[in-house]
Amino acid sequence: MNLSGRVALVTGASQGIGRACALRLAKDGATVAVAARSREKLNDLVRAIKAAGGNSSTFAMDVLDEDQIKNAIKQALTEFGKIDILVNNAGITRDQLVMRMKRADWDSVINTNLTSAYLCTQQVIGSMLKQRWGRIINVTSIFGQTGQAGQANYAASKAGLIGLTMAIAREVGSRNITCNAIAPGFIETAMTAGIADDFKKEALKMIPLGRIGTPEDVAAAVAFLASDASSYITGHILNVNGGMLMG
Repeated sequence: MNLSGRVALVTGASQGIGRACALRLAKDGATVAVAARSREKLNDLVRAIKAAGGNSSTFAMDVLDEDQIKNAIKQALTEFGKIDILVNNAGITRDQLVMRMKRADWDSVINTNLTSAYLCTQQVIGSMLKQRWGRIINVTSIFGQTGQAGQANYAASKAGLIGLTMAIAREVGSRNITCNAIAPGFIETAMTAGIADDFKKEALKMIPLGRIGTPEDVAAAVAFLASDASSYITGHILNVNGGMLMG
């Protein structure tokens, strides 16, 4: 999966799945624009990429702020001349039973996880259309496919990403641009680190491969969908869940 000459933009790149995706894309030869709120963490990531022989730059932005998205992507396009690959990975949780969920927590999750993907896609699509090549990869979740008690906002945002993925795939397919999604299952990240051990043990029982996934497992799937090897795949939801959900 040679990505030499390609430019990728990864949102939510400062940690977890986003960081692993940035590292993997850089390893495969892509120049990587890394975006998140924490400039300090992004700078650490850029140093790691460059130390391994890759090329990367930091673009600090809060995906809740449309102007920051526009400005950061404009800067990336100015610096690199194009964006070939977009990985919409930024995401948060604000868990609560729906009867107790505050509107602010609903809005924050929907806007971070779903609306930001629409905004970022809108800003990069012109570059992809111009060159008639592009890869848009949305990081959704198994809970966008199954739902999850206490995560109505999160599940709705991730289910929305699946619909967005299919709609965009239909809109831009004729221009040699693919749009796919990755649906991770139980992945060991900072987001899942606070989950009770009892819940983790029960979840493990539902995973046929018998282990919790790693950010690198997800990054490998992202790298595949970013490459020419996936050129005839679009509108697809690729499950990376160890068999936790099949079919």
